[in-house]
Amino acid sequence: MRRPSLTLLAASLLLASGAACAADTTVPAAAVKTAEQLRDKALHDDTGYRIVESLTTEVGPRLAGSPADQRGVDWAIAKFKALGFDKVYTEPVTYPKWVRRSEHGAIVSPFPQSMVLTALGYSPGTPKGGLTAQIVRFDSLDALKAADPATVKGKIVFVDFRMHRYKDGHDYGTGSPIRVQGPVVAQAKGAVGYLLRTVGTDPHSRTPNTGVTGFRDPAKTIPAAAVSNPDADQLERALGYGKPVTVRLDLDCGIEGQYTGANVIGEITGAKHPDQVVAIGGHLDSWDPGTGAIDDGAGVAIAMAAAKLIRDLPQRPDRTIRVIAFANEEMGLWGGRAYAQKHAGEVGKFQLGTESDFGAGKVWRMSASVKPEARGAIAQIAKVLAPVGVAYDAKRPGGGGSDLSQMHGKGMAALSLTQDGTDYFDWHHTAADTLDKIDPKDMAQNVAVYAAFSYMAAQADGDFGSAPGAFADDGAGD
Repeated sequence: MRRPSLTLLAASLLLASGAACAADTTVPAAAVKTAEQLRDKALHDDTGYRIVESLTTEVGPRLAGSPADQRGVDWAIAKFKALGFDKVYTEPVTYPKWVRRSEHGAIVSPFPQSMVLTALGYSPGTPKGGLTAQIVRFDSLDALKAADPATVKGKIVFVDFRMHRYKDGHDYGTGSPIRVQGPVVAQAKGAVGYLLRTVGTDPHSRTPNTGVTGFRDPAKTIPAAAVSNPDADQLERALGYGKPVTVRLDLDCGIEGQYTGANVIGEITGAKHPDQVVAIGGHLDSWDPGTGAIDDGAGVAIAMAAAKLIRDLPQRPDRTIRVIAFANEEMGLWGGRAYAQKHAGEVGKFQLGTESDFGAGKVWRMSASVKPEARGAIAQIAKVLAPVGVAYDAKRPGGGGSDLSQMHGKGMAALSLTQDGTDYFDWHHTAADTLDKIDPKDMAQNVAVYAAFSYMAAQADGDFGSAPGAFADDGAGD
């Protein structure tokens, strides 16, 4: 067989290289310039802050299934319309209705005194008159898992893990399973109640962090609560005397049937490809002690404000910008799961997505899960975000945030936009989750990041990779 000449070989390589480049996803120069303008405008725009101010003032705490749940839905519908979204609708989400009425706790012996605690989601109430039992302490979830059931039976388990502050909040990866899995393990070993040191990082605050447990079977539950850091310290000191420590829990809470809430969705319809979607959002529900400012009124406001800035451009984006205010993330990603189940068959229409659910600290890191051919477009996005302090970690996968992790699990290409969470767990799920914790300038930086990336994704030539089953589900709830 005759060998091709070097000239012919070089020509074929150039053609192959050109075909490969043609398959790459890129963002046109004009779209990059517009994204830079959106970014800079957002830094001096207070729309996001005004939205979260409105939500936390006019609605306040939004415990899923409470009367405020519907008020939150009504607020979101009205706000989307007021901001000029051209399509606003809801999708139903059904879940167990858990209620909290009152909660009290005390050390009964050897040193009688009250404790500050908060019931955990899906915890049942205690018997009338409360529950009194001896404490058995463990310093980790693994230690509880390894315990002989005979040492646990009939006692109140106390898991005493202390969280510390980190910019990326990674200690929550240890604290959250203690709250979620710990009560289930304790119940299976015969415990009659469960306490944990609050999953929070303020060592001085007596505002304990609530949150959900992993209870799913009402027949297999025990009363469960978190005690504040100072009260956990007190328990630890009392146990240090080497005498049995007895505690009383008095919780009035529990599941009262089912409730149907809603994901609330607003869209800025794309001009060229209206059926292709860039998905952003936050979750509309919150825990009840605070007003849900950082968790997650901020996320809803960031996404709404970013889309509003895109809507105000002279021309509509090529693809649809879809903002989703998810229902009941706090007690098990109910809104995110319902959304993914409903839209799994449309995952190929989702261009790129992420949810904001880590407060309103400045975004400092971006990562992505996209097809290899889209890495260049991600690098273009990173270059636009770099001037506002966002570093691109090309080796770290993107997960899409809590609720949108469910669509990511179905194959949606996803970003992670990591905010500075150094202080986040001081206030997360506590009575201190209030508007004063949000810095308007930091909030504006978040809006700038979301507006710029969303617009660039909407204008990209090519897609970011959407194939069912392509990416792993990294969502575990809040």
